[in-house]
Amino acid sequence: MVDTKKMKYIRACRGDNMKVPPVWLMRQAGRYLPEYRAVREKYEFLEICNNPELACEVTLQPVRRFGFDAAILFSDILIPLVPMGANLAFGNGEGPRINPPFRSVNELEKLKSVNPEEDLDFVLKSVRMVRRELPAEVALIGFCGAPFTLASYMVEGGRPNPFANIKALMYKDPEAFTILIDKLKDMVRTYLGEMVNSGADAIQLFDTWAGTLHSSDYKTYVLPCVKEIFEDLKDLDVPMTYFVHNGSHLLYEIKETGCNVVSLDWRCSISEARRIFGTEIALQGNLDPTALLGDEKTIRNKVKEILQEASGDGGFVFNLGHGILPVTPVSSVEIMLDEIRG
Repeated sequence: MVDTKKMKYIRACRGDNMKVPPVWLMRQAGRYLPEYRAVREKYEFLEICNNPELACEVTLQPVRRFGFDAAILFSDILIPLVPMGANLAFGNGEGPRINPPFRSVNELEKLKSVNPEEDLDFVLKSVRMVRRELPAEVALIGFCGAPFTLASYMVEGGRPNPFANIKALMYKDPEAFTILIDKLKDMVRTYLGEMVNSGADAIQLFDTWAGTLHSSDYKTYVLPCVKEIFEDLKDLDVPMTYFVHNGSHLLYEIKETGCNVVSLDWRCSISEARRIFGTEIALQGNLDPTALLGDEKTIRNKVKEILQEASGDGGFVFNLGHGILPVTPVSSVEIMLDEIRG
């Protein structure tokens, strides 16, 4: 059994502010890596997610290359929607598709309950395999999409833009919206709990699309279920990170969720976030992913700015403000890490 007290990532999540902060990247196992592209030449995305051996290998690739302080399981936030009844597919360059979408009470009432040990056993097997293969000092992060974000994909039938259908459901048919959110809430907390039971050292909840909501709507439609998820998982005693993309206007509301770590996107000031969250909640972030497309001087300066702003009391984990872009040069990641660790 691993000793999480020796993991820099876990220490930072629990409040330690280190001179050299731990670092990992959202989507760190992905298309910017030549070794990942080699795997993708042979296998489709969902094949990798559904195959524990392949998912384990891809999860470990960036840790081997860069020595990140945490690994995040290679999977997708939409995977647990399949056993609920969603017909999920990923087209080439098209992103996810859920066809048919779910937009009525009758459709939503038919959604199935999920037993992760049976319905998502391949994910839990991946967790166990990765934890066995990881160095003892490297933390493993399990993750899931938050209910509103998952609901957005299900109701829109894919990437939710411009959010017309999910917001129409929210405003016009609150009964159907509540049925959907409640079913997703139950799935999320059970799924994350089983990830921890299988060996994940920490969890991250991705609420990618909650930032599209006004703060009053966030309080009404999102905050209660997110609070309930974190409250139910609190006894697992693992760091719980919450990420809202484009959520700078929701920091006071996010503070109420009960998470241990807030992951910030690049639009948010770390110093302002620290003023709001204090030192009881650790911060993670928040380099603009496009900064890694710049020259060496730009990358180093951007990294220095974040390190300076994050210095002082309170835990801090260096990360990007969103997922790393597929076009990112590997050399840019090496420059970033050299500046952090140098």
